[in-house]
Amino acid sequence: MKKYLLAFAGLLSIVLVVGGIKAQQISTLMNMMANMQMPPTAITASEVRELEWEESLQSVGSLEAVRGVTVNADMQGRVTEILFTAGTDVKKGDVLIRQESSTEEAQLRAAEASADLAKVNLDRLRALLASNVSSKAEYDAAEARYKESVAQADNIRSIIAKKTVRAPFDGRLGIRMVNIGSDLNSGSPIVSLQAVDPIYVNFQIPQRSLSSLQKGLQVRLTTDAVPNATFNGLLTAISPEVDVSTRSVRVQATLENTGGKLLPGMYAKVQVVLPEVKRVLAVPATAISYATYGDSIFKIVENDEGALIAEQSFVRLGEARGDFVEILAGVEAGDRIVTTGVFKLLNGAAVSINNDTQPEYSETPNPENS
Repeated sequence: MKKYLLAFAGLLSIVLVVGGIKAQQISTLMNMMANMQMPPTAITASEVRELEWEESLQSVGSLEAVRGVTVNADMQGRVTEILFTAGTDVKKGDVLIRQESSTEEAQLRAAEASADLAKVNLDRLRALLASNVSSKAEYDAAEARYKESVAQADNIRSIIAKKTVRAPFDGRLGIRMVNIGSDLNSGSPIVSLQAVDPIYVNFQIPQRSLSSLQKGLQVRLTTDAVPNATFNGLLTAISPEVDVSTRSVRVQATLENTGGKLLPGMYAKVQVVLPEVKRVLAVPATAISYATYGDSIFKIVENDEGALIAEQSFVRLGEARGDFVEILAGVEAGDRIVTTGVFKLLNGAAVSINNDTQPEYSETPNPENS
Protein backbone atom coordinates (compact mmCIF):
# COMPACT_ATOMS: atom_id res chain seq x y z
CA MET A 1 0.00 0.00 0.00
CA LYS A 2 2.84 2.33 0.85
CA LYS A 3 4.38 1.72 -2.57
CA TYR A 4 1.14 2.77 -4.32
CA LEU A 5 0.96 6.00 -2.35
CA LEU A 6 4.53 6.85 -3.24
CA ALA A 7 3.86 6.16 -6.92
CA PHE A 8 0.72 8.31 -6.88
CA ALA A 9 2.55 11.16 -5.15
CA GLY A 10 5.33 11.01 -7.74
CA LEU A 11 2.84 11.08 -10.61
CA LEU A 12 0.95 14.00 -9.08
CA SER A 13 4.14 16.00 -8.69
CA ILE A 14 5.02 15.41 -12.33
CA VAL A 15 1.54 16.59 -13.43
CA LEU A 16 1.82 19.71 -11.29
CA VAL A 17 5.24 20.55 -12.69
CA VAL A 18 4.06 20.10 -16.33
CA GLY A 19 0.87 22.08 -15.67
CA GLY A 20 2.83 24.92 -14.14
CA ILE A 21 5.12 25.08 -17.16
CA LYS A 22 2.17 25.13 -19.60
CA ALA A 23 0.38 27.79 -17.56
CA GLN A 24 3.49 29.96 -17.66
CA GLN A 25 3.75 29.50 -21.45
CA ILE A 26 0.08 30.41 -21.98
CA SER A 27 0.41 33.49 -19.78
CA THR A 28 3.49 34.60 -21.70
CA LEU A 29 1.69 34.09 -25.04
CA MET A 30 -1.36 36.05 -23.88
CA ASN A 31 0.83 38.93 -22.76
CA MET A 32 2.55 38.95 -26.15
CA MET A 33 -0.80 39.01 -27.98
CA ALA A 34 -2.05 41.80 -25.77
CA ASN A 35 0.93 43.91 -26.66
CA MET A 36 0.93 42.98 -30.38
CA GLN A 37 -0.57 45.51 -32.87
CA MET A 38 -2.03 44.71 -36.28
CA PRO A 39 -0.15 46.36 -39.16
CA PRO A 40 -1.94 49.34 -40.80
CA THR A 41 -4.27 48.55 -43.70
CA ALA A 42 -3.12 50.03 -47.03
CA ILE A 43 -5.76 52.27 -48.57
CA THR A 44 -6.10 55.17 -51.02
CA ALA A 45 -7.49 58.49 -49.88
CA SER A 46 -8.70 61.84 -51.16
CA GLU A 47 -10.42 64.93 -49.85
CA VAL A 48 -14.13 65.63 -50.10
CA ARG A 49 -14.48 68.13 -52.94
CA GLU A 50 -17.09 70.75 -53.67
CA LEU A 51 -18.11 70.40 -57.32
CA GLU A 52 -20.31 72.40 -59.65
CA TRP A 53 -22.84 70.15 -61.33
CA GLU A 54 -24.92 71.40 -64.20
CA GLU A 55 -28.66 71.08 -63.86
CA SER A 56 -30.44 69.21 -66.63
CA LEU A 57 -33.74 67.67 -67.65
CA GLN A 58 -33.80 64.05 -68.81
CA SER A 59 -36.16 62.58 -71.35
CA VAL A 60 -36.41 60.10 -74.20
CA GLY A 61 -37.28 61.02 -77.74
CA SER A 62 -37.58 60.01 -81.35
CA LEU A 63 -35.52 61.31 -84.26
CA GLU A 64 -37.21 62.90 -87.23
CA ALA A 65 -35.85 64.17 -90.53
CA VAL A 66 -35.79 67.92 -91.03
CA ARG A 67 -37.31 67.18 -94.42
CA GLY A 68 -38.60 63.77 -95.32
CA VAL A 69 -40.93 62.55 -98.04
CA THR A 70 -41.82 59.53 -100.11
CA VAL A 71 -41.27 60.58 -103.72
CA ASN A 72 -44.36 59.65 -105.74
CA ALA A 73 -45.21 59.54 -109.42
CA ASP A 74 -47.10 62.60 -110.66
CA MET A 75 -48.47 60.96 -113.79
CA GLN A 76 -49.49 57.57 -115.04
CA GLY A 77 -46.86 55.79 -117.09
CA ARG A 78 -44.46 52.92 -117.46
CA VAL A 79 -40.96 53.21 -115.94
CA THR A 80 -38.32 53.23 -118.69
CA GLU A 81 -35.23 54.38 -116.73
CA ILE A 82 -34.13 54.24 -113.09
CA LEU A 83 -31.29 56.69 -112.55
CA PHE A 84 -30.63 56.37 -108.81
CA THR A 85 -29.07 53.86 -106.42
CA ALA A 86 -30.84 53.03 -103.16
CA GLY A 87 -29.18 54.45 -100.06
CA THR A 88 -27.16 57.15 -101.83
CA ASP A 89 -27.20 60.92 -101.39
CA VAL A 90 -28.77 63.06 -104.11
CA LYS A 91 -29.00 66.76 -104.86
CA LYS A 92 -32.13 68.76 -105.53
CA GLY A 93 -33.14 68.32 -109.18
CA ASP A 94 -31.32 65.02 -109.75
CA VAL A 95 -33.34 62.74 -112.04
CA LEU A 96 -34.64 59.66 -110.25
CA ILE A 97 -36.75 57.89 -112.92
CA ARG A 98 -38.15 58.50 -116.37
CA GLN A 99 -41.50 57.21 -117.60
CA GLU A 100 -42.54 56.31 -121.14
CA SER A 101 -43.66 59.54 -122.90
CA SER A 102 -43.63 58.77 -126.64
CA THR A 103 -47.39 59.42 -126.95
CA GLU A 104 -47.11 62.82 -125.26
CA GLU A 105 -44.09 63.73 -127.40
CA ALA A 106 -46.10 62.99 -130.56
CA GLN A 107 -48.99 65.06 -129.20
CA LEU A 108 -46.52 67.86 -128.48
CA ARG A 109 -45.28 67.90 -132.06
CA ALA A 110 -48.86 68.17 -133.30
CA ALA A 111 -49.64 70.93 -130.78
CA GLU A 112 -46.52 72.87 -131.76
CA ALA A 113 -47.48 72.60 -135.44
CA SER A 114 -50.94 73.94 -134.63
CA ALA A 115 -49.38 76.76 -132.65
CA ASP A 116 -47.08 77.64 -135.55
CA LEU A 117 -50.01 77.73 -137.96
CA ALA A 118 -52.05 79.83 -135.56
CA LYS A 119 -49.10 82.22 -135.26
CA VAL A 120 -48.89 82.58 -139.06
CA ASN A 121 -52.63 83.27 -139.30
CA LEU A 122 -52.40 85.77 -136.44
CA ASP A 123 -49.55 87.64 -138.13
CA ARG A 124 -51.44 87.71 -141.44
CA LEU A 125 -54.59 89.07 -139.81
CA ARG A 126 -52.55 91.65 -137.93
CA ALA A 127 -51.25 92.98 -141.26
CA LEU A 128 -54.73 92.92 -142.81
CA LEU A 129 -56.17 94.68 -139.78
CA ALA A 130 -53.57 97.42 -140.14
CA SER A 131 -54.70 97.87 -143.76
CA ASN A 132 -58.38 97.86 -142.71
CA VAL A 133 -58.92 94.78 -144.84
CA SER A 134 -59.84 92.50 -141.91
CA SER A 135 -62.13 93.12 -139.01
CA LYS A 136 -61.11 93.36 -135.37
CA ALA A 137 -63.31 90.36 -134.54
CA GLU A 138 -61.43 88.13 -136.98
CA TYR A 139 -58.14 89.27 -135.48
CA ASP A 140 -59.34 88.59 -131.92
CA ALA A 141 -60.50 85.10 -132.91
CA ALA A 142 -57.14 84.34 -134.50
CA GLU A 143 -55.31 85.60 -131.42
CA ALA A 144 -57.47 83.39 -129.19
CA ARG A 145 -56.77 80.33 -131.40
CA TYR A 146 -53.03 81.05 -131.20
CA LYS A 147 -53.05 81.38 -127.42
CA GLU A 148 -55.10 78.21 -127.12
CA SER A 149 -52.59 76.31 -129.29
CA VAL A 150 -49.66 77.60 -127.24
CA ALA A 151 -51.42 76.61 -123.99
CA GLN A 152 -52.11 73.15 -125.38
CA ALA A 153 -48.43 72.70 -126.26
CA ASP A 154 -47.37 73.98 -122.81
CA ASN A 155 -49.75 71.51 -121.14
CA ILE A 156 -48.22 68.58 -123.02
CA ARG A 157 -44.71 69.80 -122.16
CA SER A 158 -45.75 69.88 -118.49
CA ILE A 159 -46.99 66.29 -118.71
CA ILE A 160 -43.71 65.17 -120.30
CA ALA A 161 -41.72 67.04 -117.63
CA LYS A 162 -43.72 65.35 -114.84
CA LYS A 163 -42.83 61.98 -116.31
CA THR A 164 -39.21 62.75 -115.44
CA VAL A 165 -39.25 62.48 -111.63
CA ARG A 166 -36.60 64.55 -109.84
CA ALA A 167 -35.41 64.86 -106.24
CA PRO A 168 -37.31 67.75 -104.58
CA PHE A 169 -34.43 68.54 -102.18
CA ASP A 170 -30.98 67.38 -101.10
CA GLY A 171 -31.10 64.18 -99.05
CA ARG A 172 -30.51 60.46 -98.78
CA LEU A 173 -32.55 57.94 -100.68
CA GLY A 174 -34.12 54.86 -99.15
CA ILE A 175 -35.11 51.52 -100.67
CA ARG A 176 -36.27 51.54 -104.30
CA MET A 177 -39.98 50.69 -104.66
CA VAL A 178 -40.19 50.40 -108.48
CA ASN A 179 -38.57 48.46 -111.28
CA ILE A 180 -38.08 49.10 -114.97
CA GLY A 181 -41.35 48.22 -116.68
CA SER A 182 -43.50 49.02 -113.65
CA ASP A 183 -46.78 50.72 -114.57
CA LEU A 184 -47.25 53.60 -112.16
CA ASN A 185 -50.41 55.46 -111.32
CA SER A 186 -50.50 59.04 -110.09
CA GLY A 187 -49.31 58.91 -106.46
CA SER A 188 -47.49 55.56 -106.74
CA PRO A 189 -44.48 55.51 -104.34
CA ILE A 190 -41.02 55.46 -105.91
CA VAL A 191 -38.47 55.92 -103.11
CA SER A 192 -38.11 57.54 -99.68
CA LEU A 193 -36.01 60.73 -99.50
CA GLN A 194 -34.78 62.05 -96.14
CA ALA A 195 -32.70 65.13 -95.32
CA VAL A 196 -30.85 64.03 -92.16
CA ASP A 197 -28.23 66.72 -91.57
CA PRO A 198 -29.29 68.49 -89.46
CA ILE A 199 -31.90 66.28 -87.81
CA TYR A 200 -34.73 66.83 -85.35
CA VAL A 201 -35.35 65.03 -82.06
CA ASN A 202 -38.85 65.23 -80.60
CA PHE A 203 -39.42 64.54 -76.91
CA GLN A 204 -41.64 65.51 -74.00
CA ILE A 205 -40.95 67.39 -70.76
CA PRO A 206 -43.32 67.37 -67.72
CA GLN A 207 -45.33 70.56 -67.28
CA ARG A 208 -43.67 71.24 -63.90
CA SER A 209 -40.40 71.88 -65.78
CA LEU A 210 -41.97 74.15 -68.39
CA SER A 211 -40.74 77.32 -66.66
CA SER A 212 -37.13 76.11 -67.03
CA LEU A 213 -37.38 75.69 -70.80
CA GLN A 214 -36.38 78.30 -73.33
CA LYS A 215 -35.29 78.19 -76.94
CA GLY A 216 -31.55 78.02 -77.44
CA LEU A 217 -30.75 75.71 -74.51
CA GLN A 218 -28.05 73.14 -75.17
CA VAL A 219 -29.25 69.59 -75.83
CA ARG A 220 -27.22 66.38 -75.69
CA LEU A 221 -28.35 63.13 -77.28
CA THR A 222 -27.15 59.54 -76.98
CA THR A 223 -28.47 56.39 -78.60
CA ASP A 224 -27.49 52.73 -78.40
CA ALA A 225 -27.38 52.70 -82.20
CA VAL A 226 -24.22 54.83 -82.01
CA PRO A 227 -22.49 53.70 -78.78
CA ASN A 228 -20.00 55.95 -76.97
CA ALA A 229 -21.03 58.99 -78.98
CA THR A 230 -22.77 62.18 -77.84
CA PHE A 231 -24.53 64.49 -80.30
CA ASN A 232 -25.00 68.16 -79.47
CA GLY A 233 -27.73 70.50 -80.56
CA LEU A 234 -30.03 73.34 -79.51
CA LEU A 235 -33.61 73.50 -78.34
CA THR A 236 -35.44 75.06 -81.28
CA ALA A 237 -39.18 74.65 -80.65
CA ILE A 238 -41.55 74.39 -77.66
CA SER A 239 -45.16 73.42 -78.25
CA PRO A 240 -47.66 76.09 -77.14
CA GLU A 241 -49.95 73.47 -75.59
CA VAL A 242 -49.73 70.80 -72.91
CA ASP A 243 -50.91 67.26 -73.63
CA VAL A 244 -54.02 66.74 -71.49
CA SER A 245 -53.43 63.00 -71.11
CA THR A 246 -49.76 63.12 -70.03
CA ARG A 247 -49.54 66.71 -68.70
CA SER A 248 -46.33 67.17 -70.63
CA VAL A 249 -45.21 69.56 -73.33
CA ARG A 250 -43.80 68.50 -76.69
CA VAL A 251 -40.32 69.87 -77.39
CA GLN A 252 -38.07 69.76 -80.45
CA ALA A 253 -34.31 70.16 -80.76
CA THR A 254 -32.10 70.39 -83.83
CA LEU A 255 -28.80 68.51 -83.91
CA GLU A 256 -25.87 68.27 -86.25
CA ASN A 257 -25.65 64.86 -87.93
CA THR A 258 -22.38 64.94 -89.82
CA GLY A 259 -21.85 61.55 -91.41
CA GLY A 260 -25.54 60.66 -91.18
CA LYS A 261 -25.14 58.31 -88.19
CA LEU A 262 -28.51 59.33 -86.79
CA LEU A 263 -31.54 58.16 -88.76
CA PRO A 264 -35.21 59.17 -88.59
CA GLY A 265 -37.24 56.96 -86.27
CA MET A 266 -34.36 56.13 -83.90
CA TYR A 267 -35.03 56.06 -80.16
CA ALA A 268 -32.68 58.28 -78.16
CA LYS A 269 -31.95 59.57 -74.65
CA VAL A 270 -32.08 63.35 -74.43
CA GLN A 271 -30.58 65.74 -71.88
CA VAL A 272 -31.53 69.42 -71.82
CA VAL A 273 -28.80 71.43 -70.08
CA LEU A 274 -30.21 74.22 -67.94
CA PRO A 275 -28.30 77.47 -67.33
CA GLU A 276 -28.25 76.97 -63.55
CA VAL A 277 -25.55 74.98 -61.72
CA LYS A 278 -25.61 73.53 -58.20
CA ARG A 279 -22.71 73.17 -55.80
CA VAL A 280 -22.44 69.72 -54.22
CA LEU A 281 -20.14 67.78 -51.93
CA ALA A 282 -19.18 64.68 -53.87
CA VAL A 283 -17.07 61.60 -53.16
CA PRO A 284 -16.09 58.67 -55.38
CA ALA A 285 -18.64 55.87 -55.35
CA THR A 286 -15.89 53.46 -54.23
CA ALA A 287 -15.62 55.38 -50.94
CA ILE A 288 -19.12 54.41 -49.83
CA SER A 289 -19.88 51.35 -47.74
CA TYR A 290 -23.45 50.41 -48.55
CA ALA A 291 -25.51 48.64 -45.89
CA THR A 292 -29.17 48.06 -45.10
CA TYR A 293 -28.88 49.85 -41.77
CA GLY A 294 -27.22 52.91 -43.29
CA ASP A 295 -24.57 53.95 -45.78
CA SER A 296 -21.24 55.16 -44.45
CA ILE A 297 -17.76 56.32 -45.33
CA PHE A 298 -14.46 56.19 -43.44
CA LYS A 299 -12.83 59.48 -42.50
CA ILE A 300 -9.08 59.47 -41.87
CA VAL A 301 -8.10 61.06 -38.54
CA GLU A 302 -5.09 60.99 -36.24
CA ASN A 303 -5.21 59.33 -32.81
CA ASP A 304 -3.41 60.58 -29.68
CA GLU A 305 -0.18 58.93 -30.82
CA GLY A 306 -0.36 60.63 -34.22
CA ALA A 307 -1.18 57.42 -36.09
CA LEU A 308 -3.78 57.43 -38.88
CA ILE A 309 -7.01 55.58 -38.15
CA ALA A 310 -10.27 55.12 -40.07
CA GLU A 311 -13.31 56.57 -38.37
CA GLN A 312 -16.68 55.40 -39.69
CA SER A 313 -19.24 58.12 -40.44
CA PHE A 314 -22.80 57.55 -41.62
CA VAL A 315 -23.91 59.69 -44.56
CA ARG A 316 -27.02 60.61 -46.51
CA LEU A 317 -26.61 60.15 -50.26
CA GLY A 318 -27.94 62.29 -53.10
CA GLU A 319 -27.59 62.12 -56.86
CA ALA A 320 -25.02 59.88 -58.55
CA ARG A 321 -23.17 61.25 -61.55
CA GLY A 322 -20.48 59.25 -63.29
CA ASP A 323 -17.95 57.98 -60.72
CA PHE A 324 -19.16 60.41 -58.05
CA VAL A 325 -21.99 60.41 -55.52
CA GLU A 326 -23.42 63.53 -53.89
CA ILE A 327 -23.29 63.57 -50.09
CA LEU A 328 -26.15 65.49 -48.49
CA ALA A 329 -25.08 65.03 -44.87
CA GLY A 330 -22.26 63.41 -42.92
CA VAL A 331 -19.15 65.09 -44.38
CA GLU A 332 -17.68 68.52 -44.93
CA ALA A 333 -15.51 69.91 -47.69
CA GLY A 334 -11.86 69.09 -47.03
CA ASP A 335 -12.50 65.93 -45.01
CA ARG A 336 -9.98 63.25 -45.88
CA ILE A 337 -11.72 59.96 -46.65
CA VAL A 338 -10.84 56.43 -47.70
CA THR A 339 -11.59 55.96 -51.41
CA THR A 340 -10.60 52.30 -51.93
CA GLY A 341 -10.23 49.45 -49.47
CA VAL A 342 -13.29 50.31 -47.36
CA PHE A 343 -14.42 46.67 -47.35
CA LYS A 344 -11.30 45.75 -45.32
CA LEU A 345 -11.85 48.31 -42.57
CA LEU A 346 -13.45 48.40 -39.18
CA ASN A 347 -14.13 51.50 -37.16
CA GLY A 348 -10.84 52.62 -35.55
CA ALA A 349 -8.61 50.49 -37.77
CA ALA A 350 -5.09 51.76 -38.41
CA VAL A 351 -4.47 52.74 -42.04
CA SER A 352 -1.61 53.75 -44.28
CA ILE A 353 -2.17 55.85 -47.39
CA ASN A 354 -0.77 54.69 -50.72
CA ASN A 355 -2.24 56.68 -53.62
CA ASP A 356 -0.05 55.03 -56.26
CA THR A 357 -3.00 52.79 -57.10
CA GLN A 358 -5.60 55.56 -56.93
CA PRO A 359 -7.97 55.18 -59.93
CA GLU A 360 -9.03 58.15 -62.06
CA TYR A 361 -12.53 59.36 -61.36
CA SER A 362 -14.71 61.22 -63.84
CA GLU A 363 -18.20 62.68 -63.98
CA THR A 364 -18.50 61.30 -67.52
CA PRO A 365 -16.62 57.99 -67.52
CA ASN A 366 -16.12 56.02 -70.73
CA PRO A 367 -15.69 52.32 -69.85
CA GLU A 368 -14.62 51.49 -73.42
CA ASN A 369 -11.52 53.65 -73.06
CA SER A 370 -10.58 52.62 -69.53
